[in-house]
Amino acid sequence: MNSPTLSTMAAAIVAAHSAQFAHQEGLPALPPPATEAGSAQQQHPIYQAALQACSQLGFIAHDAHTLAAAWLAQSQRLGGFDAQQWPSTPADFGMAAMDSRRAFAPCPKELGLYAVLPDADWVGRMARAGVPTVQLRFKSEDAAAIQAQVQAAVQAVAGTGARLFINDHWQAALEAGAYGIHIGQEDLDALPAAALERIRSSGTRLGVSTHGYAEMLRAHQVQPSYIALGAIFPTTLKRMATAPQGLGRLAAYVALMQDYPLVAIGGISQAQFAAVRATGAGSIAVVRALVNAPDPEAAAQALLAAHA
Repeated sequence: MNSPTLSTMAAAIVAAHSAQFAHQEGLPALPPPATEAGSAQQQHPIYQAALQACSQLGFIAHDAHTLAAAWLAQSQRLGGFDAQQWPSTPADFGMAAMDSRRAFAPCPKELGLYAVLPDADWVGRMARAGVPTVQLRFKSEDAAAIQAQVQAAVQAVAGTGARLFINDHWQAALEAGAYGIHIGQEDLDALPAAALERIRSSGTRLGVSTHGYAEMLRAHQVQPSYIALGAIFPTTLKRMATAPQGLGRLAAYVALMQDYPLVAIGGISQAQFAAVRATGAGSIAVVRALVNAPDPEAAAQALLAAHA
């Protein structure tokens, strides 16, 4: 029997998975990245077929390459190519096993409703309203204002049971004794190893934002306390470099990153909570659903009920 051609394998992948991935939330098909000067692995027909298919399904270049490598590894492990089997085994992505000696301090597998808030007053309001996880996302270049806001936020959650993460301002968070720190992918790449080790050794939790397969693998290299996945739906709050991920991709990410607490974020309304939770994500983060609500405390209660 003749081996399937590259185009046949690519078409089989697209046919098997287009209902889950193709053009979700307006994702366009993308041209396959060039690999003429690539490695022998990149020239393998299965790699090339998966690269072509994943690009057609709308995955950006870094993610398409990441998936192509995983598809080849999966095929070699299983002893053959299977278009029906979307890669979801960590070893096929080159992910090292979890190592408790290198990991950041753990947090609950399910962080519950996660409120991202602009200042310490909002943090206190939502913590008192019963939101279990809150994040201070205070945007300022004023070091004194940052320090004051972080300290006020730590004080605001005292006695409420809420877990407080500080966005970006890791030094102020360590000084104030916050529960955790949240950083974006760019901040992760910019932080020197000594800073990451300082956070890890302090016992402070670390959350990392990701926007696809390649960034999830980068986050896994430091074994954070949780991983945020987004943006799931269109959002106007932040200019995103990638298109909205959609529920199909979210479900695939959850399947791969099961060792981590996972937070879905980006344009998620109360009406979408059930569908997001059905993917297996243990936490949903919201911004506008609270800060733009006419009655934020009532909105918090409704969101908490929807999240349960």
